[in-house]
Amino acid sequence: MTRETVLFLPGLMCDRAVWEPQLAALSARYACLVADYGAADSLTAMAQSVLGIAPPRFCLVGHSMGGRVALEVMREAAPRVTRLALLDTGHRARPEGQAGEAEALKRLRLLEIARSQGMRTMGREWVQGMVHPERLRDEALLESILGMIERKTPAIFAAQIRALLNRPSADAVLRAIRCPTLIVCGREDTWSPLARHEEMAAMVAGAHLAVIEESGHMVTMERPQQVTEALQCWLAAANGMTFS
Repeated sequence: MTRETVLFLPGLMCDRAVWEPQLAALSARYACLVADYGAADSLTAMAQSVLGIAPPRFCLVGHSMGGRVALEVMREAAPRVTRLALLDTGHRARPEGQAGEAEALKRLRLLEIARSQGMRTMGREWVQGMVHPERLRDEALLESILGMIERKTPAIFAAQIRALLNRPSADAVLRAIRCPTLIVCGREDTWSPLARHEEMAAMVAGAHLAVIEESGHMVTMERPQQVTEALQCWLAAANGMTFS
């Protein structure tokens, strides 16, 4: 019997390391793939690259920017996606006016640090708001995150920033979803807060919202067991059935 494919989409400056605990737990039962967006500088281009490596039908899991890419995959090819999981992500376009400019300045300041001082220095500043405050003393966790960032380049960082600053609204995409959908958020995620995930869950018919306690934005690495258990329940549930 052909195994069901689960396609994992990493977030900003992340790679398969962000999914390693989940890959280790799920690979025996599912065919697991991890996307690499290369130098793509739009969410649409990233989604097209994902569809290029995907089988005709697949389960889709996206974290952070990867969740936004997953929504663009849904916009382009929803019938191919059998199940959808969105983790610590968002659906709104960049706001207009002062709020949108502030976001751009914040992201471009990090890019300037990456270019002038190196990816690791940028990563040490970026990670401060990405994990639960108590995990900032966890050197193994921080080293795993910094290692991912160091494997990228300022050019890739710039491309991904462009993609995020030009992101479209995905409200209509969420309302059109008809496959079993899991939405996951770390309770203390300050970058993609819980209220945003509650909003997304309300837009998707039958969506299940899983809140991961004592976790920030990097939920798959901060609380791997809880995230893995949520994904296992989502994958095991029959179509149209509620899962928990």
